[in-house]
Amino acid sequence: MPIEGRDVLRRAITGQWRQTAGGAVLAAGHQTGEALVPVVIGVVIDQAISGGDARVLVTWIAVLALVFAGLSYSYRFSARAAEKAAELAAHELRLALTGRVLEHRAGAETGRLPGELVSVATSDAKRVGAVNVALAAGVSALAGLLAGGVALLMVSVPLGLLVLLGVPPLLALAHLLGKPLERRSGAEQERAARASGVAADLVAGLRVLKGIGAERAAVDRYRRTSRDALAATVRAARAQAWHDGGMLILTGVFIAVVALVGGRLAAEGDISVGGLVAAVGLAQFLLTPLSILAWANGEFAQGRASAARIASVLSAPPAVAGGEDGLPVDVRGGLALRDVSYGVLREVSVEVAPGELLGVVTTDPAAATSLLKVLGRTADPESGVVELDGVPLSSIEPGQVRRAIVVAEHDADLFEGTLLENVAAEPDAAAPAMAAAAADQVAAALPYGMDTPLTERGLSLSGGQRQRVALARALAAAPPVLVLHDPTTAVDAATEARIARGIRAARQGCTTIMVVTSPALLAGADRVIFLDGDGRIAHGTHAELVHDHETYRATVLA
Repeated sequence: MPIEGRDVLRRAITGQWRQTAGGAVLAAGHQTGEALVPVVIGVVIDQAISGGDARVLVTWIAVLALVFAGLSYSYRFSARAAEKAAELAAHELRLALTGRVLEHRAGAETGRLPGELVSVATSDAKRVGAVNVALAAGVSALAGLLAGGVALLMVSVPLGLLVLLGVPPLLALAHLLGKPLERRSGAEQERAARASGVAADLVAGLRVLKGIGAERAAVDRYRRTSRDALAATVRAARAQAWHDGGMLILTGVFIAVVALVGGRLAAEGDISVGGLVAAVGLAQFLLTPLSILAWANGEFAQGRASAARIASVLSAPPAVAGGEDGLPVDVRGGLALRDVSYGVLREVSVEVAPGELLGVVTTDPAAATSLLKVLGRTADPESGVVELDGVPLSSIEPGQVRRAIVVAEHDADLFEGTLLENVAAEPDAAAPAMAAAAADQVAAALPYGMDTPLTERGLSLSGGQRQRVALARALAAAPPVLVLHDPTTAVDAATEARIARGIRAARQGCTTIMVVTSPALLAGADRVIFLDGDGRIAHGTHAELVHDHETYRATVLA
């Protein structure tokens, strides 16, 4: 298990040690009381019933009542303390996972679907938190076995030694039985999380799938993933059955041996009638702590598997490293790419003046994606450097970079909430941005205007409406540098022309880079840079490049 993730897990669990210890102590008291019940009954038989003394009988019945009262109290409050510790530990893990996923340096999401991360933060965190309950239960079971063994020693030394010496090997065998369950439980959680992630992606992209007629392929993909998850679940259930069955056999054989030895001692007259009753009662009682140990062992096995998955997320290497400096005191917005290579980009050198409205056109969508990543510092260049006002982005803390450079992705999601809440906190800040993005038309078409609640991811809006609201949100942020990626692909030509004018007016004096192929947006840019597939760069206005550059003309006017 990675060291960093292991430390977080240890802190999450041990941070609840008071609750867990309190639950364990009370649970141990409960099991000790359970062990005392057959002993007290044996004493009642030997001293009260056999002797015919009513006063002694009443006294010991009162003692028995006190024991049961203590049992009730201990069980109730031990369960409460252990469950509280479990929930608090799971909550701490969810916070740690959420913080790691949202960390500016990113990396936790690499190779994982969103649904997989949700599964880790819910199901796996709950399983690890449940270790607190299993720990308290395991301590109580050991206390019960110890109390039962001591009580049997008082009744018969051979019986007591049999229990006290027989439990350690039993626990060792239980640990071995839990190993296959641990392995298969981890695989089960992995496959289930994958199926959940695929399902979430398919539901989110349902409209697109229907539009391109890819429903069958999507269903087939989910069916394969679901079958893998089902097979892993069946294997885990089989391992659980073998584990529980094996523990049942072990505990059954152990109790049978204890009962057999006790019966033989009674037949030979080595213990009294009350002692025999106590011995038989204690032998039956031992089933409970042994069953608890079997359950706790299974919980520990599943908890270890889930802990490994949580640790892999918490210890995932960051997508970008280094960068401890802050932003320049006064960010003017000058950007420079110097011999930058990343992805399909190769030795790209571009300078953007402060306050410039720059258009960027690429023939390869992968080049646009690579450019957005290095500008937003979600990835660092393989070679070369990106500078902001002469300061390399790699030296600036990623969170600070994203306060100065906002990258508005083409597929930016909206949130569940009102239209206003999706754009800005205050109406005064939202109104100009809404007008610039033509999103005021969206508000006018909704029943409650800016106060209209949107569904999850803004799916209650059309594609063009979502684009305009997302653009308004980016404009309302008013960062020193704003990078827009195809913000108008789902709007009509008239609206696109209005948005082009709005962006220019709203971003007057601020650096803006538009990675687009829209002639309307490019025509309003101060300058356009064209990156063709061969790594060559052409500069000029939109009109000049349309006139002089055939590949550019084919790219933007196709």
